[in-house]
Amino acid sequence: MLPREDNELICRVGPGTPMGDTMRRYWVPALLSSEIGQPDCPPVRVRLLGEDLVAFRDTKGRIGLLDEYCPHRRVSLYFGRNEECGLRCIYHGWKFDVDGSCLDQLNEPQELQFKHKVHITAYPTAELGGIVWAYLGPPEKMPAPPKFAWTQVDPSRRHVTKVIQECNYLQGLEGGIDTSHAPILHRLLTDNSTRGGMKPSSPFVRGKAPHLVVDLTDYGYQYAGIRPLGADESEVHIRTYHYILPFHQIRPSKSETGQPMDAGHIWVPIDDYNTMVYNWIYTTVDSPLTEEDRLERGLGNGPLHVDPKTFRSYGNRGNNYLLDREVQRTESYSGIDGINMQDRALQESMGAICDRSREYLGPGDKAIIQARKLLIKAVKTVQAGGSPAGTGTSYYKLLAHEEVLPKEADWRAEMTPEMTDGIILETV
Repeated sequence: MLPREDNELICRVGPGTPMGDTMRRYWVPALLSSEIGQPDCPPVRVRLLGEDLVAFRDTKGRIGLLDEYCPHRRVSLYFGRNEECGLRCIYHGWKFDVDGSCLDQLNEPQELQFKHKVHITAYPTAELGGIVWAYLGPPEKMPAPPKFAWTQVDPSRRHVTKVIQECNYLQGLEGGIDTSHAPILHRLLTDNSTRGGMKPSSPFVRGKAPHLVVDLTDYGYQYAGIRPLGADESEVHIRTYHYILPFHQIRPSKSETGQPMDAGHIWVPIDDYNTMVYNWIYTTVDSPLTEEDRLERGLGNGPLHVDPKTFRSYGNRGNNYLLDREVQRTESYSGIDGINMQDRALQESMGAICDRSREYLGPGDKAIIQARKLLIKAVKTVQAGGSPAGTGTSYYKLLAHEEVLPKEADWRAEMTPEMTDGIILETV
């Protein structure tokens, strides 16, 4: 269980809240680059950490992320004209550049304009990996840019989507770092099923319940699920993940053609009760993704499952996530199509903000327990004037891994050589 006061502490993310102030110390995904793909394209509404913002790409290709509401009469700049290196409010013609400076006031005589006194809130941005990232914190505390390994490869090797989840970010995050649920919720009942999920013959599914090993690091932690295989348990299936504060996950995956990939999610708070989940995949070998990979059929994030204009899932609470009881009886454990659709269904079923004071956790929840501790520690570090974990650069080259090894093997040395050069701080 988590005391109610701690649950409130790490779930509430609006301006001025302790967790909100902490999250503003990180680079936060604001929108997909493709949403403002061309100079002078229409602006886009963005709600981030409880703030209403508007994003635009100006004539020179620079990105602005401004307070949505014009400081003159507080109308929405979403209706504005994106023209000549600025966003102009259509109510009275006030115009702002990407830095928030007022460039013009059409409703005032030229000699009486006071534009030099007007400034609208504007946040710094960085464009990496097909995402526009924003920094909403104190300028002097800005961390290094978010150069995850997947953001650095050629666009042909990566793919990013996003989907709205109607619950607090922590429910999504905790689901993503919970390895024990995956071969249960996401399993298929037969190997010949064509639905998205994990085949019963795979070692991930046929292995026994996992023993969890969590290695604390300066970015969060690496954790491994170690599953004994076979009657004699002479082999183990090992799957490693990374949790990077405050809301990133990296996990191993494979493409539709079997080539190795890494994948992951970023659970970005829209506000206390809604989350924008960014889903990314990339090939860890120098080979492009296929169009089938980009459809994300099995994952449930692509255009077959999510409206590409609204980013809302076709399966939702109103239609019981398209649950098919016959499919549940004969093909898949859940009866819901799409791995991440299954996750959204169960995580949203907990309510807008889960009451963690009523939980009953066990050893299989070690990674979740540690994540909560790290989030609370990050809040306290920021309150004390320090820099929270995960604002350095040690996560830049991280990879996740999956192997079947002899039980006595040194899995860290064989699977995670990048973790043997001083990144691990403590094993819990």
